[in-house]
Parts: sequence; structure tokens; C-alpha cells
Amino acid sequence: MPQSGGYTRAVSLFKSAYTVSLLTLASRVTGLVRDLLIAATFGASAMTDAYNVAFRIPNMFRRLFAEGAFSQAFVPALGITRTQEGEEATKLLIDRVATVLAWVLVLTCIVGVLAAPVLVWAMASGLKQNPHGLEAAVFMTRWMFPYLGFISFAGLCGGVLNTWRRFALPAAAPVLLNVAMIGAAWIGAPWFASHGIEPIYALGGGVMLGGLLQLGVQLPVLSKMGLLPRVGLRWQAVKAAWHDPATKRVAKLMVPALFGVGVSQLSLLINTQYASYMTPGSVTWLSNADRLMEFPTALLGVALGVVLMPRLASAKATDDVDQYSAMLDWGLRLVVLLAVPCAVALLTFSLPLVATIFQHGAYTAEHAYQTSLALTGYGVGLLGMVAVKVLAPGYYASQDIKTPVRIAIAVLLLTQLFNLVLVPRLAHAGLALAIGLGALINALWLAIGLVRRGSYRPRPGWGLFALQVVAASALLAVFLMWAAGAVAWTHLASQSWTRAALLGGVLLASAAIYFLAIWASGLKLRRLLRP
Repeated sequence: MPQSGGYTRAVSLFKSAYTVSLLTLASRVTGLVRDLLIAATFGASAMTDAYNVAFRIPNMFRRLFAEGAFSQAFVPALGITRTQEGEEATKLLIDRVATVLAWVLVLTCIVGVLAAPVLVWAMASGLKQNPHGLEAAVFMTRWMFPYLGFISFAGLCGGVLNTWRRFALPAAAPVLLNVAMIGAAWIGAPWFASHGIEPIYALGGGVMLGGLLQLGVQLPVLSKMGLLPRVGLRWQAVKAAWHDPATKRVAKLMVPALFGVGVSQLSLLINTQYASYMTPGSVTWLSNADRLMEFPTALLGVALGVVLMPRLASAKATDDVDQYSAMLDWGLRLVVLLAVPCAVALLTFSLPLVATIFQHGAYTAEHAYQTSLALTGYGVGLLGMVAVKVLAPGYYASQDIKTPVRIAIAVLLLTQLFNLVLVPRLAHAGLALAIGLGALINALWLAIGLVRRGSYRPRPGWGLFALQVVAASALLAVFLMWAAGAVAWTHLASQSWTRAALLGGVLLASAAIYFLAIWASGLKLRRLLRP
């Protein structure tokens, strides 16, 4: 009976993760279409660097208030409150946290708009090499900063829905941002150009509209569930919310989480500064490589992290140690099964991927080549980047945020040492490789910590499982190296559909080769559903 119950829970976890992955895929596909349209329209230049810097600034703060520090503190606290204190206490917590968050966001947005020149200089002072680019970055930062408010409050709504295991809508909402930006690039940019306005400014309007839509689509659902956050507008309500013990607990948990997210954002800041002083287009090459990296990291790591976080918090609240460990083991096995072949593809097949996806219009073969170098660097650390999304919730669900923060700080220092060695030799690709190496160290460190404290006890069979995955991935690598050299991918720019069909065929064949090899090695995929 316990085995049957465990199997049912695992199937439920798998279905939830599959749903989130599928909807995240839709988000990433539309995001890729967005970036393709932007690349083909604007190429890689000082103006696209300015846009990427301007968009990164509110996104950097978003990671503090939305899926970053806030969610790391809020979702576990919400899950534990719901398990231990019931629905009424949970609703009160939602309202009071929403009140504090709303006022903090309003003040942050005001300061962000006023301090845009300082923020741009701190993020990418190298843009001063092109005064027009620096001016454009400041202007777009001011227009896009209020996006932070919409998307961060949408993050709160998504955390509530995830706690009630309504994963679909929060995972699908980012599609709306991409659709809004596609419309801005496709329709808005030509309209701006015809009226004598810098065309790339249209993207700022698309970002704002997309943030508003992501928030707006979740509010009716929460209202129907009786969980719509009520924001207190009077000082007495704000004061009561701030002094509420549960709100204080979330705020207390956020402090170390802010340092943790701040560390990762500091790493991004340093890398953007480095890139802004390199060849014009370097920021864009890194951004486009990062966009492709988001596919495996989001489809695997983010999806698993979103699904596991509330369930790990519930298991911790009921002191179910075995279930806690079993869920972590299940998540890590899926990470290894799926992330290793993805990493192999990035290491052996990056140029065909980038050329097929980005080499259109103003985006030249040289741009594609430089982007592929960055993508290869990121690919080295893909397994670590995905694994962290599963391992970190193992700490957050226990309301231990300090340990991952300490590890993140140490990894940041190591990453900068890697930069000192790699950047003079590899330029922007060295920045990507340093991040990849840091991600591997981060994941290994987190895993060792969970094992030592007894939170995670690896189940038997890991040695054989790893050998089966490595053997299948080696076979995949041989095929992809042949496919990369058999076609002159960058010379097919004028034959976009032919190149896309070839890429699709290679990817389908790659999946078939990998999973057939896994099956031939004796690995039973169905067993991965059993905790």
C-alpha cells in the first residue's frame, strides 16, 4: 500500500512537471520567436546592447521580488501555514504580504525611474563608447521599470496558485509578454520609424503591456478561488501587515534570500560590464546564447523546482523525511536523464543551432559564430544550472536560505577568478564558460550539503544509472559531431526553410538515438516514476 501511494504521488508529480514543462516550452518558443524577430530587425549593435541592458535592469530587480528572493521565502511559508494553520490564516497571510509587497514595489519603481542613469552606468558603463546607445539605454530603462511592479505582483499571484497546485496559469502567463513584444517589434517598430522615432523604443511599450497582461490574467482566477490578494491602502493597514508575525517571518527569510539573489545578479552585473567594453554586439551575443540556454534550464529545472517546492514544504511541515528525500532523488534522476544529452548537444552542435535560429536579416554568420561560442561556454555548466533548480528548493522548503547564500557567495568569488583566467583568452565566451563552471560547483556543493545533513539520501542504483546515461550521451555526441560537419550551416542563410528542416531532422534523430540507446542499456524509464 505505501508503494502504491508513493507511485501515485510520483505520477502526480510527473504530470505536474510535464504540464509546467509543456507550458514553459510554449513560453520559450514564443520568446525565441520574439528574439528572432528582434535579431532580424535590429541585428547586433550598440542599440540592441542598449535595449538588452535596459531590459535586464528591471529583470534584475524582478528576481528579487518575483521568482527570486520573494518566492523562496513566500512559497514555503505559505505552504507550511496552509498545512499547519488552515485556509483562513493562509488568506490573511496572502493579504498582508501583498500589502507590504505592493507598497515596496511602488517605492522601488519610483526610485528606479529617477535613478535610471545611475543604474545604466552601474550595469554597463561601457555603453558610453556610443553616447546615443547610453542615452537610449537610460530612456528605455525609465519606460520599462514599472514592468517590475506588474511582474512582481504577478509572481505573488503565481506563488499562491502553485501552492494550491494550479501550475498551468503561472507557467503559461509569460507567453503574453512575448506576444506583446512580438507585436511591438513587428508592428510598433515600423510605425515608430515612419514617424521619425527610434524604432527600438517600441520594445519598451511591448514590455510594459506584457507585464500588465501577465498580472491581469491571474487575478480573475484568484478571485474565483476566493484568494484574490487585498492590498491595504491606509497607513493602519500597512502598519498591521508589517507587524504581523507571519509577514515578519517571510521578511526575515527574504533577507538571506536577497543576498543570495543579489550574488547572482552581481555576477550578471559584472559580466555585462565586461561585455560592454568588448566588441560592440558582445552583450547581445551573450543575451541570445542565454536565451537558448533558457530552454533546457526552464523546461527541466524551473518546471521541477516549481512543482517540488510546495510539496517539499508540505513534507517538511508533516516531518515526512522519507518522502522529502524521495522527491529530491526523483527530481535529480530526471535532471541527469534529460540535462546530460542537452549539454552534449550544446557542446557539439551549438553553431548549427544558433545559425538556424538567429542567422536572418541583419544577424550575420559572424554574429552566429560569436553567439555559438558563448552557448558552448554555457553548455559546460548546463547540468549544474538545472540541478540547482532542484537542489536549492531542498533548502528553501526547510526555510534554510542562509546555506545556499553562503555557497552562492563562494561560487561568485570563484567565478571571478575564472573570469580573470578565461576572459583575456576567450573574450565574451570566457564569461559564459566561467558561469558554466561556477554552476557545476554550486550544484555539487548544494548536493553534498543535503546529503551530509541527512535531508537527501540517494537511493540505490545511481552508479548504473549514470553509466547508462553517459554511454547513451556518448553515442549521441558522435552523431551530432558528424551532423555539425556534414552541412555548411552558416552558408544556408538564404535557404531558411531547408536549414530549419535539416535541423528538425537532426534533433528528431538525436532524440531517437539517445532514448533507443537508453532502452538498449536496460534502463526502464517507467521506474523513474517510482519514488
